[in-house]
Amino acid sequence: MATNVDSAEDVTDPIEYFLEDQRYHGKSDRTLEAYDRVLREFETYVSSEFEAVESPGDADRRECMAWIHSLRGNRKPSTIATYASYLNRFYDYMNRVGEFEENPMALVMEEMSESIDTNPTRRDISVSEMRSFVDSIGHPLERAVIVTLLKTGMRVGELCNLDARDLNIDVSDIAYDLNSRVQLERRPDSVFVSAAPARGTTVNGEERTASNKRERDTIVPVDDELSRVLLQWLAIRPDSRSSAEPLFLDTGESWGQRLTPADIRYIVEKHARERGWYRTGGGATENVTPHYFRHFFTTHLRDRTGDRGVVKYLRGDVASDVIDTYTHNWGDQVRTVYESNIYSLFS
Repeated sequence: MATNVDSAEDVTDPIEYFLEDQRYHGKSDRTLEAYDRVLREFETYVSSEFEAVESPGDADRRECMAWIHSLRGNRKPSTIATYASYLNRFYDYMNRVGEFEENPMALVMEEMSESIDTNPTRRDISVSEMRSFVDSIGHPLERAVIVTLLKTGMRVGELCNLDARDLNIDVSDIAYDLNSRVQLERRPDSVFVSAAPARGTTVNGEERTASNKRERDTIVPVDDELSRVLLQWLAIRPDSRSSAEPLFLDTGESWGQRLTPADIRYIVEKHARERGWYRTGGGATENVTPHYFRHFFTTHLRDRTGDRGVVKYLRGDVASDVIDTYTHNWGDQVRTVYESNIYSLFS
């Protein structure tokens, strides 16, 4: 499942990489100068204000929001909207070409004033259409990956970083031992999404190549449908080459190794192309990508529940005081709301 996309670590200057590609796409010198000025201003701000950010590829949603906030009072609202759209296009492009794991500006744009229409309108896919899409996926690994993304709303890097210990489901039928972590002892049928993994750090004895960008650790319910496809995958899962026991392993050329974000994008793009949901050059308004599944999860669950707090908890987007409330009331509030409203992906 390997692709020929270089990792983000190979790009020493993401902004210059983006500008060069835009030059190839025929953007004018004036446009390129505007992008360069705005993106360099953003780069200077986040690298000086946040110790963990060395380049734009390290910035997350909150750091993007902080920059937008810093502009208020010094720039006109229309100028701020333009700057935000430049940064959004930069991250969206770098995500689509595989250099960045996600677009941290996507949610920022979503939550900015509705009077500023700078967020692209995404393809509208109904739950019944998504059921048909899932039904067309035969490989147990590929189906488990896509259903996990659709049922949990987690990011690509978060899915790649899952270890077997992060899952707690009944595996007695396949005589499998997950060795679930202590945080899941009283949380059956759930998956633990940690805030800890970051690219280049060692977690559970393995150096990670992708980052989780959660505000806090999150426990997401696993419903019967997701449990079933995960059991089908675990029944054929190869032995891992890592003592960390990654949940999702390559069954191709890199047999037994942890799936990478590039592997996940390859899986999703392959099936989306077959469905007519992906076209080279199509962009965020047309193409179905792993991040689209996070958008699908957020939109449909929020519409069904009317509870933005629970949805934000599940996405890992809420601050510590709010997340503590949901953590302490997990069984009564999070699981109940989730199980009552999560969409079915199987007929």
